[in-house]
Amino acid sequence: MIVEDFAEFAAALPGFRALLGLDLGTKTIGVASSDALLSSANPVETIKRTKFTADADRLLAIAADRNAAGLILGLPRNMDGSEGPRCQSTRAFARNLAARTDLPIGFWDERLSTVAAERALIEADLTRKRRAEVIDAVAAAYILQGALDRIRHLKAET
Repeated sequence: MIVEDFAEFAAALPGFRALLGLDLGTKTIGVASSDALLSSANPVETIKRTKFTADADRLLAIAADRNAAGLILGLPRNMDGSEGPRCQSTRAFARNLAARTDLPIGFWDERLSTVAAERALIEADLTRKRRAEVIDAVAAAYILQGALDRIRHLKAET
């Protein structure tokens, strides 16, 4: 089930279960997971993309292993906020994934997430090779952390 409105997505989540964050690329999918309290996001792995079925199987296996309550997909909007071909591709992936799971799927604006992840990895003094290995999962954690912070803010308002 795809939930476009983020407040509705947050309200639909059961308590004490993790969320997964995804950074979809053309060659890889960065995966991050939250803790059950939805307070912090951590990189999990980077999936090398092959075919949709294999990619979806791996994502759903991670979701099952972590007892995930839902999925957050980074939505790569243009800097002016408009949606281009990459957003269309992400939305198509979400539609195909929604056909295979009952987990709610939400979107989070991922503008500059990879840039922020790259800066953090450079500050951590990782080699260029190591940064390339983990950048997508770290970007997914950055995306997921933004969504977790918004969920916490929404809950504080109620």
